[in-house]
Amino acid sequence: MEVTQVEQDGWAVVIVTGEMDLLTSPTVRQHVHEAVADGRRSVVLDLAEVRFCDSSGVGVLIAARRLMRSCAGRLRIVLPDQGAADDGSHVNRVLAALGVRRLFDVYPDLASATDDSARPISA
Repeated sequence: MEVTQVEQDGWAVVIVTGEMDLLTSPTVRQHVHEAVADGRRSVVLDLAEVRFCDSSGVGVLIAARRLMRSCAGRLRIVLPDQGAADDGSHVNRVLAALGVRRLFDVYPDLASATDDSARPISA
């Protein structure tokens, strides 16, 4: 797994590539916590290139949502359409199967996730 953090249009963007599992999910959690500790209140988790996510990865997403809500922040997630062939569509299916997909503001790409006038994809 690779995790990078950049800024785009006033948003802290955490880009995750690879797998979010028991061993790698803490890295994502750490990046979100660092962004909040740095005073960031608008965070995007770009999961478009995540090809596998287990329950620990879902737990990190729910914890990130809780953290952002507790500091009056905003969390958005980038996931490709469920019809996409690979990568982040797996995360979309996992979130939907667990019944937590509706908890997140999901966008199809980074450009729309960092655009304050864009609307999330419905669950």
